[in-house]
Amino acid sequence: MADILENIRSLTKKSKRKMVMCIADGLGGAPHPGFGGKTELEAARTPNMDALARASSLGLMNPVQYGVTPGSGPGHIALFGYDPENLTIGRGVLEALGVGFHLEKGDVAARANFATRDSSGVISDRRAGRISTEDCRRLVDRLAQAVPEVEGTKIILEPGIEHRFVMVLRGEGLGDRLRDTDPQKEGMSPHTPVALDDASQKTARVVTTFLDEVSSVIADEPKANAVLLRGFAASPRLETFPERYAVSALAIALYPMYKGIARLFGFDVPDISGTLRDEVECMKQKWNEYDFFFLHYKDTDKAGEDGNFTSKVEYIETFDQVIPDILSVKPDVLVITGDHSTPSLLKSHSWHPSPVLLHSPYSGFDRKERFTERECATGYLGTFPARALMSLLLANALRLDKYGA
Repeated sequence: MADILENIRSLTKKSKRKMVMCIADGLGGAPHPGFGGKTELEAARTPNMDALARASSLGLMNPVQYGVTPGSGPGHIALFGYDPENLTIGRGVLEALGVGFHLEKGDVAARANFATRDSSGVISDRRAGRISTEDCRRLVDRLAQAVPEVEGTKIILEPGIEHRFVMVLRGEGLGDRLRDTDPQKEGMSPHTPVALDDASQKTARVVTTFLDEVSSVIADEPKANAVLLRGFAASPRLETFPERYAVSALAIALYPMYKGIARLFGFDVPDISGTLRDEVECMKQKWNEYDFFFLHYKDTDKAGEDGNFTSKVEYIETFDQVIPDILSVKPDVLVITGDHSTPSLLKSHSWHPSPVLLHSPYSGFDRKERFTERECATGYLGTFPARALMSLLLANALRLDKYGA
């Protein structure tokens, strides 16, 4: 399978049929004992997706491998049909691209969070109470003026959304093999920057000095008094999505990270803000210009990471409400899934496979009553690796030639 999927470009062919991939980030869940043993998707009222399920094929999708919990990067790499085990893209690169920052050769980027640290140095809130984007801009400007350079290395800071921002290091002799300083959970102190190879020793020194100076600059902030860094990376080179699949492709997302990964893979990415309905409206306006549409919805994942079952249910219902608008443009192939599961029970990404719904004139096998994890578990598509999803879309759009004689 791996060789065929890697060389699928040899099978692709032109077609007028259009494809839409809708990603409700972190869509999948796990049975929650506090809510009758249901997942969020089972608890939600989803009449539109349920109606689609009765005329579609369902299945479950493993973003990486059985039992492996994926980050957002590997999850999207697989969704786009690339091998997440052999293509590693650091979170910092995705964040930098997401805010529209052009990385130069030799740059090292990192995802940064403002966080709250108590008097003993322990992180009490990794997201600084999700400070406003305006506060983030103010703080980033403050840090940029206070620490513009370390050891001849430029420190470039770009604000993101809420507590997130991007740090880019630009200078000579920088490696990108660094341990994250983000402990990934509250109740711990930030990790010390540690170089994981000789080429990254200077990077570790620069980051250590930067963080030491940052601590004093924002020590008086009530919430955002610490900075956590993760995903140190330089930008890779890869075959773009339009090249691989012979399509024109548009990615519609509100959050920088997802705009970033789409740009890296060669999607056109409009400058859009607002709500999910604004995203769908953008797709409708651009409908005649592209073959493939990637539509990303973040709120389901945020609620899962916050451990808020009820909120995630509400966001799933919000997502369901835009399905008629998406169907109004009459896509030839529609997929609804997630890049990974984020059960509110775990308050984090998880290894649980993502539910998948695939709708086309050639896919009405299941006739299930609902679009849920349990229904998908017995669906026609079975359980399959996420990187095979693109070949299923292309096949249903009649965009793949026969393999072999």
